[in-house]
Amino acid sequence: MRQLELSPRLQLLADWVPRGARFADVGTDHAYLPVWLTLHGRVTSAIASDLRKGPLERARETGRTYGAEGIDYRLGDGLVGIRPEEADTIVIAGMGGENIASILAAAPWTADGEHTLLLSPHTKAEELRLFLMDHGYAIRREALVRDRGTLYPVMEVTAGEMTLAQGQLWGGARLLHDPLGDRYIIEKIIRLMGAIAGKNRSERPEDREKADGLRDTVTALLAMREEWRHANCP
Repeated sequence: MRQLELSPRLQLLADWVPRGARFADVGTDHAYLPVWLTLHGRVTSAIASDLRKGPLERARETGRTYGAEGIDYRLGDGLVGIRPEEADTIVIAGMGGENIASILAAAPWTADGEHTLLLSPHTKAEELRLFLMDHGYAIRREALVRDRGTLYPVMEVTAGEMTLAQGQLWGGARLLHDPLGDRYIIEKIIRLMGAIAGKNRSERPEDREKADGLRDTVTALLAMREEWRHANCP
């Protein structure tokens, strides 16, 4: 039987899944994560869910290829087809932060204190962090992983309260001691400076206002970078 090897991002997510979890992977695509966890005996049950039939068939094929049995493959939109008692650990990864926020907004039971969420947005992580802060979630830990040259944040989230400053919304809630934190902040600053330059070329007053707001965010990120350097550089 072939051995399944996970990408660095999926491996970090797998490492954070508690042993014996009732597991659900939303937007599973190829189902590498539930298949790997099942093969390694890490979970008591696994749901692999996807919105589209094509990815779900790929998920089933992965299970067949590696001989993973007992996985529940489901076609469904986000968490709509999953009952709260069916999973205590939920991964949502491989999509934009705004999409992850929409999935959680449609399933408010995920903030009931009985569920652990492992979230890894590809884009717009700042929108996801803002949603979590405003809707009864707390980021308990956060880490960065480099996968195929791109940095991805991974967040462990539970019910709770948290307050994040503007710099933390963009630069990470719990990344002060992450070895990749400086690179992550620099990438955010570069992206924002490009957006500011574009808005400054606009004739519309509202774009100039947005540019001012983005400049404030850059200032907050520069302060975060200094804090990171002070914490990590002798």
